[in-house]
Amino acid sequence: MKTEAKVGLFVVVSAAVLLISVYRISSATIRGAHVSYKTYFRYAGGLEPGADVLFGGIKVGNVTAVRPDTEDPTRIVILLDVKTGTPLNANSVAKLGSVTLVTSPVISISTGSNDAPRIPPGGVIPSQETVALDDMERKFATLADSAHSVLSSAEKDMNDITGDARHLIANLNEITGKPNQQHIQALLSDADAMIASISPKIDQVSDQLTKLTSDADQVIAKAGPVLDNANATVSNANQTITDIREPIQKDLADLSKTLEEAHGLIGDLRVAMRAKDQDVTYTLENVRMITDNLNELTDSLKQRPWSLIRIKQPKDRQVPNVARTP
Repeated sequence: MKTEAKVGLFVVVSAAVLLISVYRISSATIRGAHVSYKTYFRYAGGLEPGADVLFGGIKVGNVTAVRPDTEDPTRIVILLDVKTGTPLNANSVAKLGSVTLVTSPVISISTGSNDAPRIPPGGVIPSQETVALDDMERKFATLADSAHSVLSSAEKDMNDITGDARHLIANLNEITGKPNQQHIQALLSDADAMIASISPKIDQVSDQLTKLTSDADQVIAKAGPVLDNANATVSNANQTITDIREPIQKDLADLSKTLEEAHGLIGDLRVAMRAKDQDVTYTLENVRMITDNLNELTDSLKQRPWSLIRIKQPKDRQVPNVARTP
C-alpha cells in the first residue's frame, strides 16, 4: 500500500471518529436538557409521538410515546419530554387540543398557580378529558330528538293557541259590531252631556269648599286664644281646688266628730229615757231639733260647700233648754 493511501485512510477514519464523538456529545447534551413526564387520557384523538407539548401556549417539548396503559387498558398513557426548568405544578392540567383546525393534535398544559408544589421529574401531570367526535355526534343526535319532541309539542300548543286566538278575534268582532258601536256611542254622548251639565255644579262645590276651608282656618285662628284662656282657667281651677282641699277635709273631720258626739248624745238620751219615762217627750224634741240642724248643715254643705272656708263662721246654733218638770 502506498503512503498516500495510508494517509487518506487515516484521515477518513479520524473524521468518522470525530463525527461519531460530536453526535454522541450532542445527543447526550440534548437528552440532559429535557425531563420526562407522563399523563393519562381516555381518548388520544390521533395523537402520535413527536407531537408538540405546549406550556401556556409555548412549546416546551414533544410527545415521546403514546400507548395503552398496562395496568388499566381503558386509559392511554402519554410520555412527554419537557425542557428542564419548565414550572409544571400540581395545578397544571394537560389537555388534548390543537393550535388550529387543520394542524395535528398537541398536548396543551396550563400554567397552574405559582404557590402550588412543583411536579417532580417522572411525575404524572393531571389531565382533563376532551369530548370525542363520536360523543359529540351522539349528543347532537339526542339533542335533535329532544328538539323534535319539543317542536311537536310546541306545534300542538301553537294550534291550540291559534284556535283560542281565532275564537277571541270572533268575540271581539261581535263586540265591536255596528249595534254595539252605536250603543257605545250613545253611552259616550250621554256621558259627555252629563259631564257638561254637572261641570258648573262641580265648580260651585269647589268654590264653596275653598271658602269653607278659608273660614275654618279663620275659626281655628280665633279659637287659639280661647283655648289658651280655657287652659289657664282649668289651671286656676286646679289650683283653687288644691287650696280648698285641706280646709274642706278639716271641716269634714269636725263634722264627723260632731256626728260622733250626736251618736253619744242619742245614747245618753236612751239611758235617760229608760230612767225617766216622763222626760221622753222633751228628749225626743231635742233629738228632732238636732237632727233638723244636722240636715240643714248637710244641705247647706251640699248647696254651698264654699261656706266651710269663709273667714268668719256664723255662731253655732244653741240647743234650747227645755225645763224639766219634777
